[in-house]
Amino acid sequence: MSNPTETSAELLERLQHQVALFARRAEQTRLGGVGRARNSMDRAAYLLLNRLDREGPMGVKALAEAMGIDSSTVTRQVAPLVDTGLVKRTSHPEDGRAVVLALSPRGRGRLDEVRDSRRELMAQITEDWTGQERELFTELLGRFNSALSTWHTGPGRAEDRTEQGGDPADDAAGDAQGA
Repeated sequence: MSNPTETSAELLERLQHQVALFARRAEQTRLGGVGRARNSMDRAAYLLLNRLDREGPMGVKALAEAMGIDSSTVTRQVAPLVDTGLVKRTSHPEDGRAVVLALSPRGRGRLDEVRDSRRELMAQITEDWTGQERELFTELLGRFNSALSTWHTGPGRAEDRTEQGGDPADDAAGDAQGA
């Protein structure tokens, strides 16, 4: 817990250090899960399949907007998912000329397998936590991720990164791959 005499700067230093450690540990495990499905799906694929599962079939542009990344990144990330049969391209139900991406039955099966594996990993990592501690951590981590997302897409942020020599599209692509 925090030290009552700790300054705000010291607390923020501890926070940034813990976030850095978390990022390293997450990369080491790739939050892959346990069992046969361990490390069997990269983060970008997992996030894309999850989005299609939760929101249903959608076009590349809508998927890119929903994920906060550009369409070219989605196109590049979806291509191997289509090639391996996890995602299928179908005609838009209202406009047959448009193409939508949908989770295939094979994709649903793989996603379920990976979700089960990752759930088991989370259960093992937090096995000595109370339900309340799991709930609080999940709530705070969700709030932290939301704040990061808002910060990355906030007014002036893209210009700040461009002036510093970064490409805003790279930041968004990293977000999609980094979760």
